[in-house]
Amino acid sequence: MAIKYCLINIISTIWYVRNQGRFQNKKLTWKVAINFIISHTSISGNKTAKTVAVDMTEFVFLKALKINIHPPKVPIVKEVIWQAPLSNWLKVSTDGAVVKNPVRAACGCIFRNSFGFTVGCFAQNLATDSAFEAEILGADTAIEIAHQNRWLNLWLESDSSLLVMAFKDACIIPWSLRNRWTNCLELSKEMNFMVSHIFREGNGCADSLANFGLSCTEFVWWNFPPSYISDEVVRNMLGFSNFRYVTF
Repeated sequence: MAIKYCLINIISTIWYVRNQGRFQNKKLTWKVAINFIISHTSISGNKTAKTVAVDMTEFVFLKALKINIHPPKVPIVKEVIWQAPLSNWLKVSTDGAVVKNPVRAACGCIFRNSFGFTVGCFAQNLATDSAFEAEILGADTAIEIAHQNRWLNLWLESDSSLLVMAFKDACIIPWSLRNRWTNCLELSKEMNFMVSHIFREGNGCADSLANFGLSCTEFVWWNFPPSYISDEVVRNMLGFSNFRYVTF
């Protein structure tokens, strides 16, 4: 990009110097012309936030044109581990999924005990086209099922930061879902209830259930984990790591 700016300014400077000599009878020295190119290229180049390649030639070129250098972004690796709940607690991992062409939405949740064993899990197709609404409906259903089964020590975990925030501020819940959400909050007050966020890399079981729900025509419940999530359930149970790559 800097080379493009430089070439444009070289052409523009040649045109400007030629016109000054022909029409204004002013002769500009080559040093003035070079400074003109550098200053204008610097203004244009410093407006971009693009990073540079790891190359000494490019570094010298940019320094000569007085363009600020943005070093390449370095990926940071974060370890993500699913954590089992305390004794006598259940942890429900929730997720929502939406796809287009045609538009379909679903949610999936899995309940596990302090040993990491699955108490139950479900997948459900939903009548919405919003990923956030799918997350909300999944959490609603999980809380209702836990309350019906008298699972009153419940830890709900989601990879949606917005959903976690909604437990503190119900105003972000769409009006069409507000009544059910409020009722679920009242149910949670009858429990020992907590909610937390986990990165998607640590929420693989719920993610797979939600994706399965996209092909369902009705609510599906399993007392044991279905085969397509059994490997991930074991990985979580044994405390194996997943990794998240973040670029700053």
